[in-house]
Amino acid sequence: MNHLAISSPCARLMNASMLLLALLLAACSAQESGPEIRLGPDAHPADLRCPRSSNCVNSLEGSGLPALRYAGSAAQGMTLLRTTLASHPEATIVRSSPLWLEVIFTTPLGFRDQVDFVLDAESGQINFRSQSLLGRYDFGKNRARMTAFSARFGSAR
Repeated sequence: MNHLAISSPCARLMNASMLLLALLLAACSAQESGPEIRLGPDAHPADLRCPRSSNCVNSLEGSGLPALRYAGSAAQGMTLLRTTLASHPEATIVRSSPLWLEVIFTTPLGFRDQVDFVLDAESGQINFRSQSLLGRYDFGKNRARMTAFSARFGSAR
């Protein structure tokens, strides 16, 4: 008897679950997505507004996520930010300047999220925007990531 040809109810359920997950992900990614919002070395915190889609959070528009706070110079703030990012293996710094970073976070399923950080040297804070680059809904991933990132950043101070 060929045991590979027989599938148990558990295996069929797992296959059906995987198919359903794939269909859900395809439906989410098939929705209209916004282009990457490219900032640059002269980025200002006001540039971190979110587009109208629900897959974006920031530290500005009443999203309930506060800016990251640091003590010392802007260089010290950037060092702390880079150190915190280094503890996230899914993060890749794409572009940077002394007061700004563009970072891509890649999820285990291969989805990419863009996070921009802008340091405000006068106030000693770092504002950010985190947005999915595909689809309109992210199941709360950007909010959860930035909440955890903020906690890790705060504990590294």
